[in-house]
Amino acid sequence: MLDLADDFKPLDILAIAAHPDDVEQTCGGTLIRMAEQGYRTGVLDLTAGEMGTRGTPALRIEESQHAAKHMLCAWRGNQRFPDARLDNSLPARMTLAGEIRRLRPRVVILPYWEGRHPDHYVASKLGYESCFLAGLAKLDEGESVPHRPFKVIYASLYANVTPSFVVDISAQFERRMKALLAYRSQYGDHVEGSGLFPKEEEIRERLGSVARFYGNLIGVKYGEPFVVKEAMRVDDIAQMGVRSF
Repeated sequence: MLDLADDFKPLDILAIAAHPDDVEQTCGGTLIRMAEQGYRTGVLDLTAGEMGTRGTPALRIEESQHAAKHMLCAWRGNQRFPDARLDNSLPARMTLAGEIRRLRPRVVILPYWEGRHPDHYVASKLGYESCFLAGLAKLDEGESVPHRPFKVIYASLYANVTPSFVVDISAQFERRMKALLAYRSQYGDHVEGSGLFPKEEEIRERLGSVARFYGNLIGVKYGEPFVVKEAMRVDDIAQMGVRSF
């Protein structure tokens, strides 16, 4: 695991997701781009995916560490909450709030708040409420210092919604695919679950098509979409990106 040492510097950006490989699919390119720009990025997976058809918790966590290196992350951890039974309970919120205080991110990326898998939308609500709790001065979390992220954004790649903005990941797309395919237990050629899991070529084609769709919205090759709940501020309308015609 990428260690949280005593001299650990706060993260600029933290992506919180339900399972190992969720981040790689939804906002991995953005994390890579931000790391290339000098920001400290990190990922916190809430479960080890132990209920999945393929792989073991230990193997999936090991694979997530390899993927983190491809994504140039400064830190990656796993909360080991129960997979397929993720619960937005007070103990879970308190635990996650304590981790947010230790990592001190300025920006948190969460899953979109609706989805097919219950763990994904539970992770979204759990993450948001934990970010709020982490900023309460009277929260009983030992010696930890209160911290509330400045911004929460939602990775909306698998949601059928209009994005608030799209990040150009054209230069990062291939590295993002290397990060995702580091999960050989999930995307390698296995007999187990062969009827449920697409082959590597199909994965590349699917994710490439989705990324090209969002890239096309902003006039680039590949993109990743995000949603925010607040209005977007623009200080110079003469310098706005994306052509109207």
